[in-house]
Amino acid sequence: METTSSTPSSVTPPWDVFPQKTLEPIDIAVLVLYFLFVLVVGLWSMWKTQRSTVKGYFLAGGQMVWWPVGASLFASNVGSGHFIGLAGSGAASGIAATAYEWNGMFCVLVLAWLFLPIYIAAGVTTMPEYLRKRFGGKRIQMFLAILYLFIYIFTKISVDMYAGALFIQQALHWDLYIAVAGLLAITAVYTVAGGLAAVIYTDALQTLIMLIGAVTLMVF
Repeated sequence: METTSSTPSSVTPPWDVFPQKTLEPIDIAVLVLYFLFVLVVGLWSMWKTQRSTVKGYFLAGGQMVWWPVGASLFASNVGSGHFIGLAGSGAASGIAATAYEWNGMFCVLVLAWLFLPIYIAAGVTTMPEYLRKRFGGKRIQMFLAILYLFIYIFTKISVDMYAGALFIQQALHWDLYIAVAGLLAITAVYTVAGGLAAVIYTDALQTLIMLIGAVTLMVF
């Protein structure tokens, strides 16, 4: 006598990070206020700083105090790619993602304490400019500048734009390309018009928001 036992197959239910499909008025108000506040800070920095000279536009006039510069460096390095991408990498691979980031922190400290005084003494602001003064000629300067531009676009900017647009797509249920275009438009308004000063001040605001959000997530 044969007995057949059928084991029900376990079907993984579809998981949605945002199961609520409609936004409450408070959600919409927070999003609108956030984007408006970023734009206001960016436009305010346009009028506050001198942008008529090359130094004023690309170096914020060289008159920035330390805390917005530090906040801007933090926000430039930590963004949507960390909150979404590294969080997923940490959940998948464990402490390896943390070990990599700790090593990166020590490299940044070495750059600030060891190499930055050399750059300041040489009167340069970029690595390609330093290599031109160090080795002579413009070929290495142009090659490194173009190489860094493509590397930064395809490994940093594209990843952060995708991560930010992915969050907007999940939260607002927008099309992914519309979310990317919206992020690019908002960023371009104050970056192109305000120069480095606008980037520094808006990054300082982003740093405050990210720290509050990160501490809130950690508590939860």
